[in-house]
Amino acid sequence: MTIYNLGSINIDHFYRLPHLPEPGETLAATGYSVGLGGKGANQSAAAAKAGARVVHIGAVGPEGGWTVDRLKGWGVQTDAIARIDTPTGHAIINVDADAENTIILFPGANRAMPFEVVERALAGAKPGDTLMMQNETAHQAAAAELARDRGLHVMYSAAPFDVDAVRAVLKYVSILAVNAVEAQQLSEAMGVAPDDLGLPELLITRGGEGAEWCGDDKIFRAAPIKVDAVDTTGAGDTFAGYFAAGRDAGLTPAQALDLAGAAASLKVTRTGTADAIPLRAEVEAFRKAMD
Repeated sequence: MTIYNLGSINIDHFYRLPHLPEPGETLAATGYSVGLGGKGANQSAAAAKAGARVVHIGAVGPEGGWTVDRLKGWGVQTDAIARIDTPTGHAIINVDADAENTIILFPGANRAMPFEVVERALAGAKPGDTLMMQNETAHQAAAAELARDRGLHVMYSAAPFDVDAVRAVLKYVSILAVNAVEAQQLSEAMGVAPDDLGLPELLITRGGEGAEWCGDDKIFRAAPIKVDAVDTTGAGDTFAGYFAAGRDAGLTPAQALDLAGAAASLKVTRTGTADAIPLRAEVEAFRKAMD
């Protein structure tokens, strides 16, 4: 099958810092690099590196051509990425000595692309395909409704968290993916625990505590893999992309959970975002080494 990803594409600017700045504090960075990021691009990269057929739906500005080439190099199909006049989205990512980070995001082209880009891309989708989304683009609710009407599974990562955005798409969602903080925010906003929302599937990542899947009155948990983390940026996206690819390939929720957990654990041992997401063969070798 095919994974369609209505996803953001960002140019990431990384600054290594001795610690995250306090209000009013000026810090000299100890390192700087530029890479491809955005939750959407990260998830497309992860799913493609996991072996899935991935079509990315998105937009970049005049300076963003290299980001499209990078995705294409990992096997992502990029014909549904529009070139528009609005600048490409970008992020300023501060990473401290303990691998914690803070991020400033400029949406840019991700929020400016027309809905017809989505409509054209999904015209060829088939029942059983998957639409992945995150809260960094325009047209999420309309895309989710269109995908559901065409018989696609809809996997939504509720990040960056916004309860109004979640409410708008929830009735179309097959798999809701959140981290522990977002799960708590969702629970407080909706007045019920996330696993009481009646969703077909709920995926919760808990960082160093592992992850869990809830669905069909069952709960599966993936135990954490202990590693020396150097950069946690993109770990959740790696998890989501690998999980989607695993399910698309016919893995059970428990199997996909274990695969995604290993991929995310390996990713945090590397600096960077999309470029640092491991290939499937690397993940399998890592899992074997951990046995």
